[in-house]
Amino acid sequence: MNLSYQKRVGAALLKCGVHRVWVDDRPEVQERISEAVTRDDVRLLIVQKFIRKHQKKGISRGRAKVMAIQRSKGRRRGHGSRKGASGARTPKKEAWMNRVRALRKELTTLRAGGTIDPTQYRLYYRRVKGGVYNSRNHLRYNMEIDGIKLGGTK
Repeated sequence: MNLSYQKRVGAALLKCGVHRVWVDDRPEVQERISEAVTRDDVRLLIVQKFIRKHQKKGISRGRAKVMAIQRSKGRRRGHGSRKGASGARTPKKEAWMNRVRALRKELTTLRAGGTIDPTQYRLYYRRVKGGVYNSRNHLRYNMEIDGIKLGGTK
């Protein structure tokens, strides 16, 4: 039974493509559909749910969501996943700023605690600015070499 006309009219009424139109395939219903010759007849069949519109196929975001969760945990960020120069993710200046701020904060706490006097503070402050120390640990290590007694690890 050829229902191409009914499908075409149904597509126009449902505002979709012909391939998205679903027609009930039961023989008794097919007979009724083939008798529909006007747009009103087809509209009535749509209301009665004998002609329907297929849901649009989408692209699943499931896998992408799983990847995003893994990335938030710090996975999938190795060398093979990186693009751009070494300084592209955290620019050199930003890394420098973070390092210098941490070192200066460390010096301030040591001075406030009375571990170092203002003269020593100024000496180490200038060295920090000169880029002598890589980290707070490196700074503390050098202070111990210089004979400054630091209590504890932090």
